[in-house]
Amino acid sequence: MHQDQTSSVLAEPNELNTLLNDGPINICLLGVTFDSPNLGVGALLYGSVGGILRCYPNANISVLDYGRESFRRTLDLDGRTTSVEFVNMRFSKKLYLRNNIAFLIFLAFLNRYIFPQWLQNKIIHGNPVLRHVRDTDVFASIAGGDSFSDIYGLGRLLYETLPQFLVLLMTKRLVLFPQTLGPFKSWLAHRIAHSILSGAMFVCSRDALGIKSLEGLVDNPSDSKYRFCYDLGFLVEPVRPAGIDLNGLLVKTPGTPLIGLNVSGLLNSGGYNGKNMFALKIDYASMIRNLLAYLIAEKGTRVVLVPHVHGEPGPAGDFESDECACTQLYEAMKETYPGKLFVVQGIRTTSEIKYVIGHCDLFIGSRMHACIAALSLEVPAVALSYSDKFRGVWQSIDLQELIADPRQLQEREIIRIVGEAFEKREQFHRQLQAAMPKVKRQIVEHLREILALPVV
Repeated sequence: MHQDQTSSVLAEPNELNTLLNDGPINICLLGVTFDSPNLGVGALLYGSVGGILRCYPNANISVLDYGRESFRRTLDLDGRTTSVEFVNMRFSKKLYLRNNIAFLIFLAFLNRYIFPQWLQNKIIHGNPVLRHVRDTDVFASIAGGDSFSDIYGLGRLLYETLPQFLVLLMTKRLVLFPQTLGPFKSWLAHRIAHSILSGAMFVCSRDALGIKSLEGLVDNPSDSKYRFCYDLGFLVEPVRPAGIDLNGLLVKTPGTPLIGLNVSGLLNSGGYNGKNMFALKIDYASMIRNLLAYLIAEKGTRVVLVPHVHGEPGPAGDFESDECACTQLYEAMKETYPGKLFVVQGIRTTSEIKYVIGHCDLFIGSRMHACIAALSLEVPAVALSYSDKFRGVWQSIDLQELIADPRQLQEREIIRIVGEAFEKREQFHRQLQAAMPKVKRQIVEHLREILALPVV
């Protein structure tokens, strides 16, 4: 089902070329980073950069995030090369560091409310991060896709929102790219979210439930600045892996469908606390093995194990690594299913793993952006979901019947959903063929609107 050609929907730069101001627009991304072991973060980065360039081909794009040092990275996207600057801040107890986010916010506060103009200019000129903020036209925050919430703790929420407060203190234009909004359980998280949402020029949720959840959180949730937009991962284009021997894996075998199976290291190890953190009703590792047996022995398929979070096995292993979980499963089962079971190894980029996913006839996964990679290439994807974020995204493309939530379902019910998806895979494929051009076109149209600068 893979398409090697870039969708024609995304190959229409002429209608997106008009800039509202003279000169290139300067856009800075918040809440994404380079070289994350989680390829979902890479999908958000590549989708954001690619989407911006479809709207503004001459845009200067940068990333403001936490890191030890600044650098510049060249990205190859949709047949063109672009350079992206990484500007580093620090989230550290060393408050004296001039790029410490707490120190930056302190300076921005003094500049805005206390210091005279001549001193403001001197301070900004002498601080490279503040200077970068001043010179940027639009900031787009994506908060890792699902970290604009306190479900991972208040520390994670502060980690993601402090740079946004810096942007607002410096009276710069802030937009929230499509992401999961909330939930916000504590009073303090509620106040933090209210401040960010009220100060942003536009707020985009990647599911309709996110917009509905704004009731009671913002003053006027029906304001047009709060809107739905599809996840930016849909825009990432596949790239054939270079130098990787796929051992004939992607060669079609008549009568033997290829199924992609993403095994989550996080769920496999019981979550961050190792104690069934997400309250699953099933033993995840056992269910995966039984699902594998069902697909190969009963359905006559080949199965490729697809990691979407990397991490090298160590003395105790990397508990969150899909790579470890997939490799361990492959080694344990390869002799049971010779020539039927494969594992993807050596692929470290979002675009390349998407190329492999795009050759599957059906995909099953617990990492949302691995599944979105499949859906965007018109491959039906069953989500083994551990979070409500899955349901909202699948509902947005009318495929909620492909949600198999192990927090609510027993193993037999999950396997039943997979079996029904397998039998109806061609029907779902046709549904995705009809839906995806519209999805990708609407993403670009939304980005063009929310990034547009006012005419001066």
